[in-house]
Amino acid sequence: MVQAYILIQTEVGKASAVADVIAKISGVIKADDVTGPYDVIVRAEAETVDDLGRLVVAEVQRVPGITRTLTCPVVHL
Repeated sequence: MVQAYILIQTEVGKASAVADVIAKISGVIKADDVTGPYDVIVRAEAETVDDLGRLVVAEVQRVPGITRTLTCPVVHL
């Protein structure tokens, strides 16, 4: 299982709505709206890195109100 944090920037005033929609996507563990340079932080998991990429591109990035994402895979060193 591959896990990642997805850092999301949204249009002004859209963070809460974006987090609510993303929280319902299969593979999303948690979605929180936050303050700082990013508006929403998501914890997600998928079977493979390719599946994770598909989750981000095909599902998360299509949510209205998102302007930019940054995916940070979790590593175990």
